[in-house]
Amino acid sequence: MSELTHILLDSPLPGVRRITLNRPEKRNALNNRLRSEIFATLEAHDRDPDVRVTIVRGAGPAFCSGYDLSADNRIDQPYHTAGGLGQWSRHVVEGWFHIWDLAKPVIAQVHGFCLAGGTELATACDLVYVAEDAQIGYPPVRLMSPPDMQFHPWTMGLRQAMESMLTGDALSGREAADKGWANRAWPAAQLEAEVLAVAERVAMLPTELAAINKRSVHRAMEIMGLRAAIRAGTDLQALAFQTEPSKAYMTRFKRDGASVSSLLSERDAAFRDYRERGQGEPE
Repeated sequence: MSELTHILLDSPLPGVRRITLNRPEKRNALNNRLRSEIFATLEAHDRDPDVRVTIVRGAGPAFCSGYDLSADNRIDQPYHTAGGLGQWSRHVVEGWFHIWDLAKPVIAQVHGFCLAGGTELATACDLVYVAEDAQIGYPPVRLMSPPDMQFHPWTMGLRQAMESMLTGDALSGREAADKGWANRAWPAAQLEAEVLAVAERVAMLPTELAAINKRSVHRAMEIMGLRAAIRAGTDLQALAFQTEPSKAYMTRFKRDGASVSSLLSERDAAFRDYRERGQGEPE
């Protein structure tokens, strides 16, 4: 991709490349352009001998607020996925597993809101470090569907997965680390320095050995069924969109900011969280 419009790149340390999601006015909501730039850049890093580890972070007040519901994400998808019911959920899961399958480690640096598709992006990374006051959740379970990428049981266990899926409530960064979704949580002011310290240590490993070490952990999870379970979850997500409450809710989206904003506020009003706490986040 010749010109990057939605991400920024820098190299803060030898062997460390950093991707900054740069749609702060949209809380870094994932449209297809942003997703395309993330994938293309990570692939380039995987081929670049000067890169040993990549950090993904967000500009502005949030890591990522989720998929951009004001965009038509059926258009200009970054890669082909077979059509039919559930095409979108199968499509995005293929992308997250593409990050999973890269040779070189990817670190998520999470602050502020990390919601819905934003949690999927972070989960696809190999290491996840969070600000203690970050808010991590999947509110679409309240009126739309379960996640596209149903990672919850694998990263947080049965009981927390069930609570998250049945409430859509957010976890703080500290809670997310305690429950296993993130590696560690630090005060927001320390997060960048601590993540760079970890990245520097990861970059000390020879690239070939780091790739095998990474793959060994993933293979163990796959033998236990992680990849098959997450792929099977895309069919359940497609089924959820055929329920009457979900169809009634989704048909009201007009693909414009005002409509999306009001409908998300409606979703969260009874729960008194996310945007209804006065912090105005998309998705």
